[in-house]
Amino acid sequence: MPPPRPVAVVVYDGLQPLDLTGPFEVLAGANRFEQSQGRPAAYAPVVVSSVPGRMTSTSGLVFEAGQPLPSDPLDTILVVGGDGAQIARHDARLLTWLRTESARARRTCSVCSGAFVLAGAGLLDGRRATTHWSRAGQLAREYPAVRVDPEPLFIQDGPIWTSAGVSAGIDLALALVEADLGVAAAQAVARHLVLFLRRTGGQSQFAAEVWNDPPERTALRDLVRHIHSEPGADLRLPALAERAAMSVRHLQRTFTQELGEPPAGYVVRVRVEAARRLLEQQPLTVAVVARRCGFGAAEAMRRAFQRHLGVSPEAYRERFRANPAPLKEIH
Repeated sequence: MPPPRPVAVVVYDGLQPLDLTGPFEVLAGANRFEQSQGRPAAYAPVVVSSVPGRMTSTSGLVFEAGQPLPSDPLDTILVVGGDGAQIARHDARLLTWLRTESARARRTCSVCSGAFVLAGAGLLDGRRATTHWSRAGQLAREYPAVRVDPEPLFIQDGPIWTSAGVSAGIDLALALVEADLGVAAAQAVARHLVLFLRRTGGQSQFAAEVWNDPPERTALRDLVRHIHSEPGADLRLPALAERAAMSVRHLQRTFTQELGEPPAGYVVRVRVEAARRLLEQQPLTVAVVARRCGFGAAEAMRRAFQRHLGVSPEAYRERFRANPAPLKEIH
């Protein structure tokens, strides 16, 4: 029988607690499953740090990292996230260890802002990677050699795995278990933790609204304000151009220059956000929401939701709706 795979979970002061406990629980669950099948434990996880001792998490919980960075060969390295990653990514001892041990390990992973630590070690250069949606822009700016994709819950690029924020570390850990032990083991762990083995959609469905800075031109500022206040209005290019007192061509060019995308794309994004709010807060059918938010037909809204959020309006409403009242077909 093969020995348990050694896994080093790297922590530091200012870690996010669930980035540690979530994957740890998944690995422990995988061990229980394997043992229930008459097989030995699959993983031997240990919590390590470049400076062992007490670690205070972002929520105030205190953890004990009792072991230093190991020198024995590892199967998997997993770096957690948290506000402390902004300091840990400059820890010379940790970065040197990561470069050395990542070359020997079968895979190296990060959860949430732990991607900054991997990037600081140069392990993400030339690779596709993700992190928490709120940190993705910073990661892309500060490490331009990394191909940052803020949408997926996790990404595997060769031996490097990165995951999105907080609970996505559990999605990553389940994927590792599935890769190692098969779908039956991963499914058993997911069921025990009362989770889906694979969540639908990406990070966009969880992200808060993030809008562009206001345009410099007064006409465009007024136009953007109109789009946000009246997403169900006629927002086709000719109508927008007339409101801004510009030609269609001039509006298309200046709008794209100042806001980074054409008017049509911006309008769809605003309408998706407006529809999200209605689906969360109002007991309205998808057809009614589509009409109120300017999509016209429900199918057009479904296509926009799939493209921007990776889920259908119905699935989004089921997941995020605050009011359980019966849906109303109101015009």
